[in-house]
Amino acid sequence: MAVPKRKTSQSKRDKRRTHYKATPVTVVACPSCKEPKLPHMICPKCGMYKGKKYLEVKEA
Repeated sequence: MAVPKRKTSQSKRDKRRTHYKATPVTVVACPSCKEPKLPHMICPKCGMYKGKKYLEVKEA
């Protein structure tokens, strides 16, 4: 098994980890009900996608 020759310093480790970051979730407004939703997904509030009704949503 390969063994690292030197210990990775905290500085080197932290500099490598600066590129590991969470990306923000893209949210768009539903064209029919104006609620925020994920792009290319059926709106969970009204059940519409591209002008067609795909889900029956129960009133809460």
